Amino acid sequence: MPVALITGATAGIGAAFARHLAAEGHELVLVARRGEVLQALAAELPVPVETLVADLATVAGAQAVAARLADPDRPIDLLVNNAGRSLNRSFLRSSPELEEELLRLNVHAVMRLTLAALPGMVERGRGGIVNVSSVSGFAAMMPGSTYPASKAWVTNFSESQAQLVRGSGVRVMALCPGYTRTEFHASAGIDTARMPSWLWLDAGEVARAALRDLRRGRMVSVPGWKYKIAVLGIRLAPRGLLHRASRGARGRIGHEER
Repeated sequence: MPVALITGATAGIGAAFARHLAAEGHELVLVARRGEVLQALAAELPVPVETLVADLATVAGAQAVAARLADPDRPIDLLVNNAGRSLNRSFLRSSPELEEELLRLNVHAVMRLTLAALPGMVERGRGGIVNVSSVSGFAAMMPGSTYPASKAWVTNFSESQAQLVRGSGVRVMALCPGYTRTEFHASAGIDTARMPSWLWLDAGEVARAALRDLRRGRMVSVPGWKYKIAVLGIRLAPRGLLHRASRGARGRIGHEER
């Protein structure tokens, strides 16, 4: 039975991955900060589940999960780096501590866990890694926020590693969802009351689309036709036009996953 490790597994896209992979017959290793919620999710899944309580924004938390990924006696077949956060504040009102915590979670943990898992997967000739990024990472569409910059790194990093291991039997992919119905926004203090319903994606469909694209060998996955069109527009539009469009977009664009 294949084994998948999912970070940020207790809600949103992470929980959707857990449920979908369990239905496919994967054993699971679920990682999150909230032990009681992890146990509740594990109890509802019809497969063997190992839980690992860890805060990936800390060195100790990242090291603990990296050690599990690198354990040659208990190999992981699929890694889903889903844990992440947004600060929902202007850089002018931020602090070094908050910004460094965001980078440790959104960037450093993704790098550290990918590095822990990838060599063993290549050696075994099989495996997959999904790094959850964001449509906001395709352009600086949120003035004063460092969230899109962190997600731009995740997308480029994932695509680079995908090229590195091409032909090895291992696949790496950046998942770049748009607005997805999760508790992510409430946790970040983001008001979404005025967001039109047609912009929203379902977390379960995001997880299904991601796994489908991973198996097709795609290096970047953008679920939903509306966001595929949006990303194409972002890539083709002049920078000046994008900057004008981003004025007043703070709190409306890009805070979407988990």
